[in-house]
Amino acid sequence: MSALAKGISDGGVITWRNLMNIRRNPDWLMAATLQPIMFVLLFAYVFGDAIGGAAGGAAYREFLIAGIFAQTVAFNSAFTVIGFANDLQKGIIDRFRSLPMSRLAVVLGRTMSDLVVSVVALLVMSLCGLIVGWRIHGGFGDAVLGYLVMLMFAWALSWVGALIGLVARSVEVAQSAGLIWMFPLSFISSAFVPLDKLPGILRVIAEWNPFTAVINATRNLFGNHFGAAPVGWPAQHAALYSVVCCVVIIAIFAPLATARYRKVASK
Repeated sequence: MSALAKGISDGGVITWRNLMNIRRNPDWLMAATLQPIMFVLLFAYVFGDAIGGAAGGAAYREFLIAGIFAQTVAFNSAFTVIGFANDLQKGIIDRFRSLPMSRLAVVLGRTMSDLVVSVVALLVMSLCGLIVGWRIHGGFGDAVLGYLVMLMFAWALSWVGALIGLVARSVEVAQSAGLIWMFPLSFISSAFVPLDKLPGILRVIAEWNPFTAVINATRNLFGNHFGAAPVGWPAQHAALYSVVCCVVIIAIFAPLATARYRKVASK
């Protein structure tokens, strides 16, 4: 068996182990699903009519959902951070080191199990979105592609979370480090307001922000539009740019996270 095949096979075992831990600690899954429900309801009904303007709150709610999707799957990478920090602190990584398994398996297994959590979160958010009036106006194939773009983004950010979790010195540090960088990236984007409403430099940052690319690509595929049509290369090629961003993030952080795990596991 090749090293890659062994890594994938062992990674499947670690993925199952992590999912069994979630079953024993359902509060993790509750945290991954309750927060997006809260955001949907708050933004849809507290801010929807105010931001919706003449178009009305219903139009804004359709615009909102893709932004909530992206923010939620991004925030779920914090589970990757905390999961690794917790395993390090409890000595689980030392136990893995003694087993005849691929070094890639532990990192891959953690990112894949958290991807499953993102799938559940997207399902819950979709149901919540349908309740508040969100609809998919594109075809079935486009809808599937929209969800796949979101899941690819979730998996890419899990590799970032894996590196942070392996670098963090404790669970407490990991909790802060795993989320603090998410807030500016998710809010300086098209998640909650159209790009044309952002001022000057913030608009430029938002246009090239990977969050915006993923959100715009998903909105286009779902057929959810609100406000002026976004302009510029990233907006006009949102699907391509979002995939490129995800591939670049994985290409950078997957080797870094794996190398960090090897260093940690060799101590």
